[in-house]
Amino acid sequence: MLEKFFAEVFGTALLILLGDGVVAGVLLAKSKANNAGWIVITLAWGLAVYVGVVVAGPLSGAHLNPAVTLGLATMEAMKQGSTLVTWDMVPWYVAGEMVGAFIGACLVALHYWDHFKATEDPGLKLAVFSTAPGIRNYPLNFISELIGTFVLVFVIFAFGQPHSLAPATVGALPVALLIVVIGLSLGGTTGYAINPARDLGPRIAHFLLPIPGKGNSDWAYSWVPVIAPLVGGALAAIVFFYAFTGSVIPAIPH
Repeated sequence: MLEKFFAEVFGTALLILLGDGVVAGVLLAKSKANNAGWIVITLAWGLAVYVGVVVAGPLSGAHLNPAVTLGLATMEAMKQGSTLVTWDMVPWYVAGEMVGAFIGACLVALHYWDHFKATEDPGLKLAVFSTAPGIRNYPLNFISELIGTFVLVFVIFAFGQPHSLAPATVGALPVALLIVVIGLSLGGTTGYAINPARDLGPRIAHFLLPIPGKGNSDWAYSWVPVIAPLVGGALAAIVFFYAFTGSVIPAIPH
């Protein structure tokens, strides 16, 4: 489990370094990528996931996301006897994901430090680290994050089916493309955290780091991108299990 823990740390740190990094490049003042737009952000997040999966995949299966970990553990529990992801493994995975997300966010802060200083709007600085809704409506924001995460985890399970060539042929690429399409199609409402570690770890970094003129860390909203993805991940596992006859579902490839 120590090996899996460190794999999740490194994989998630790279995910956040590159994912939050593109947000910083697009939003912060005097960046050469300033105002590059939403398509650039969603594409880079997809590629960031690809990098994280390639690095962590051989050792831990590259969950990189507590919602994915919870979904896999829920699925394995329903299989009765499968030991691919057991409940005692979940804290190790989640800890690795949270530590990695915090480290990745700190690296982004260091990399773009002068640009944080040059940016006046504290909201843009927070947006580098964590998500926020375009329209603040907690029930609908919760539903948005739940739906996005449900799609993520449900389709990951589909990639593991016998008819799917994805795991054997192109490895991490299908998940990367899945992240891109979720961002383009469903991410406009809340910024599509769809990953508790991706939002909470960097938000903690924002809170702790002495970023010039950073403002508050918006803790009032912070529960939405944590709880909603966990519910979406577990729900995706339950629906997939019963919709596709649980007794014949194979172990998800890692």
